[in-house]
Amino acid sequence: MWLLLLLPFVGLLWVPFYNVTEPALFGFPFFYWYQLAWVPITSVLIWLVYRSLPHDEAR
Repeated sequence: MWLLLLLPFVGLLWVPFYNVTEPALFGFPFFYWYQLAWVPITSVLIWLVYRSLPHDEAR
């Protein structure tokens, strides 16, 4: 499950993949909205990894 945390890293590391202007979304070039889309995606991935960890109820 920890490997899910590598997805945002890899998705944003390879800049030539998203260094284009089209397709635009609401007037924003692809370069910007692709990066901004990773913010909620990363939050969901972190939440999924957190929920998959065993938690001690004695805390």
